[in-house]
Amino acid sequence: MRPQRIVVVGNGMAGARLADELLRRDRRLEVTVVGAEDQPAYNRVLLSDVLAGKRASADIAMPGGSGAVRRLGERVTAVDRTARTVTTSNGTSLPYDALVLATGSTALVPPVHGIAGPSGVLLPGVFVFRTLADCAAIAAAAGKAERAVVVGGGLLGLEAARGLLQHGLAVDVVHGMSHLMDMQLDPVGGAVLRRSVECLGVGVHLGSFASSVTGTRSVTGVGLADGRHVAGDLVVLACGVRPETELARSAGLTVERGVVVDDRLRTDDPDVWAIGECAQHRGQVYGLVAPAWEQAAVLADVLTGGSATYPGSRTVARLKALDLEVAAMGETAPELADVGAGLEVLQWADPARHVYKKLVVRDGVVTGAVLLGDLATAGAVTQAFDRGTPLPAERLHLLFAGLSDGARSEVDDEAVVCTCNSVTAGALRRCGARTVTEAAAATRATTGCGTCASSVAALLPRTEEAVPVRRTA
Repeated sequence: MRPQRIVVVGNGMAGARLADELLRRDRRLEVTVVGAEDQPAYNRVLLSDVLAGKRASADIAMPGGSGAVRRLGERVTAVDRTARTVTTSNGTSLPYDALVLATGSTALVPPVHGIAGPSGVLLPGVFVFRTLADCAAIAAAAGKAERAVVVGGGLLGLEAARGLLQHGLAVDVVHGMSHLMDMQLDPVGGAVLRRSVECLGVGVHLGSFASSVTGTRSVTGVGLADGRHVAGDLVVLACGVRPETELARSAGLTVERGVVVDDRLRTDDPDVWAIGECAQHRGQVYGLVAPAWEQAAVLADVLTGGSATYPGSRTVARLKALDLEVAAMGETAPELADVGAGLEVLQWADPARHVYKKLVVRDGVVTGAVLLGDLATAGAVTQAFDRGTPLPAERLHLLFAGLSDGARSEVDDEAVVCTCNSVTAGALRRCGARTVTEAAAATRATTGCGTCASSVAALLPRTEEAVPVRRTA
């Protein structure tokens, strides 16, 4: 029997998209979304733009007109799997036929000396960077601060640094690994990125983890494990996230790193499903928006009587770090010294122009790539990576636009241009849009991380609106 009463726990990017997908398929469903935050769903990927003052909070709101009942500022505190009810923080009991956990992730707070008091409350001047409320608190503190220290040199940390620069603060980034964005970049790419970051006036401190937060009544800086001290009266923690699984554990569901689900995104309870950053599928927990939205589409089909299954996601990360665009996919670790036995590595760096490109090829097939600062061929590279078909002898056209018939002709209709929403070049060419805004309304392209805007514009017959130019120096 198809469920009629569906309760979704979590009003983030996964839960909100699921509600929209469900009611687009069947308007008769009773969909209730319970969200702990007290504002409507928003695009968390764009929080750094809010912190930087480039967008208002309202500008990153997600569509909310699907007809679902949304209980905001409320938490689900208990699940009764026998009675098939959930209890919320205000004492309300909600019955369900199907329960979907979309609880997302929580920000990691590193266990360093002095970061919090005995009660666990962070020292005044120390913040995590995860929600709109965090943005507002950081922005308010930035108005009274002079120096900021960002702990974490991954994507989120660099985006926090960008936002703090816009508030006129001196900014330092502390990162325990040997190079920035080590999850996406190899050491050479990290070195190019470091040069770009330092050209913007950001101090970079690598190779030693934060070991203490100094100060008593308020923060005065961050101490590193190797004895260095980085002064600051504002500290932003961007140390990663962990899946939020407490509710699932308390309900007796199987939890490893995330809530374990099968290919239909069902947990070990036949009436409970999980999607997004809290879900673990085939041992994998995804931290990108595209897999969450793919899961939402699959589960909406499942819950409305369809036969869809989720095979996992082949992730292509389209990111921006301090306004520098990055595309990363597959394996990026192999170096020039590793070439041989079917392995090829094509690598090109132009640090002065903040550009780095790398292609990893095994037995004639693209198995990984990094494009930093110049994404003109990102569509062609992504297409080659997704398809896994043997490449022609000439590989350089995948790194440099203009070496063949041009990037536009290389991207055929089946190539995915917007990875967040799985929008192909063909869909963009056929949608009838003449501007990026029209294409977004017709296909959802650019409404995730937004970094595909220039690629989308290049595929439209005529672009009447300006595509923002990203600073690289």
